[in-house]
Amino acid sequence: MSVATDVTDATFEADVLERSTEATVVIDLWAAWCGPCRTLGPILEKVVGETEGVELVKVDIDSNPRCARTFQVQSIPAVFAIRDRKVVDSFVGALPEPAVRQWISGLRRPPTEVELLIAAGDEASLRRAVELEHGNERAILALAALLVAPGSDQSRCDEALQLLARLPETAETRHLAALARLGGQEAEAELADDGIEAKLDALLDKVREDGEARQEFLDLLEMMGPSDPRTATYRKALTARLF
Repeated sequence: MSVATDVTDATFEADVLERSTEATVVIDLWAAWCGPCRTLGPILEKVVGETEGVELVKVDIDSNPRCARTFQVQSIPAVFAIRDRKVVDSFVGALPEPAVRQWISGLRRPPTEVELLIAAGDEASLRRAVELEHGNERAILALAALLVAPGSDQSRCDEALQLLARLPETAETRHLAALARLGGQEAEAELADDGIEAKLDALLDKVREDGEARQEFLDLLEMMGPSDPRTATYRKALTARLF
């Protein structure tokens, strides 16, 4: 399957220039009549597909003359690398795979300070990463997971909830938020096996009138997860009590 995006004059701004602020974009300028282009294209797709942080787009210069003029193309295949809306490197002609691989390897962006902090993974580093980028999903999820780890008190669980509120809801944020409201991973261990069923049974009589009991019931179901056969059973029981 191709890893390349076909770009046109109309999509160039979004697919190349805007995208280049987040990743290095390699542009393959080609034409259907160009034999060397057909040789180079699969090599570029293979090598870029194996390289994190680099993306490939293809531009048919016959159909998209404005792109060709932008790069002042005189011979094809012509390949340009764009980062932060600027050309950072280029070559012309069908290079062999080793040469392409060497060229692509030189395009990898060095990790940012935030990425290095996330990679470190300790609480102090993750806190600094979130301080630098308040909405960084990877940093927030990693820090929230540490905050609900065994031994966490309620204040740390509350902090995890505040952090998770910055992110769109996903399966991972829902699970971490449920753990935080329940008291962290230590509470999860205490409610393992039959303990969780006893808790759910006790809450069923309260879910209709008590919002906190209803939220706790839902959090327990979230903690069990959709693959647990008891989850579907208790969801049906909840629906019957509410409606």
